[in-house]
Amino acid sequence: MAYKIIASQCTVCGACEFECPNAAINLKNDIYVINPTQCTQCEGHFDAPQCAVVCPVPDTCVPA
Repeated sequence: MAYKIIASQCTVCGACEFECPNAAINLKNDIYVINPTQCTQCEGHFDAPQCAVVCPVPDTCVPA
């Protein structure tokens, strides 16, 4: 299952975009979004989804 970004909580800091090993996070219409077809929850790269790990706002990157 892919992750998603809760738009109302996102501060658009950009921390998640550069941590994603699959380049699944992009800025669209001034908000970051996760492409669900590219998101693998970092399986095979990290033990936990890096967007959720690096996000400064708790519970902003969550399972879709």
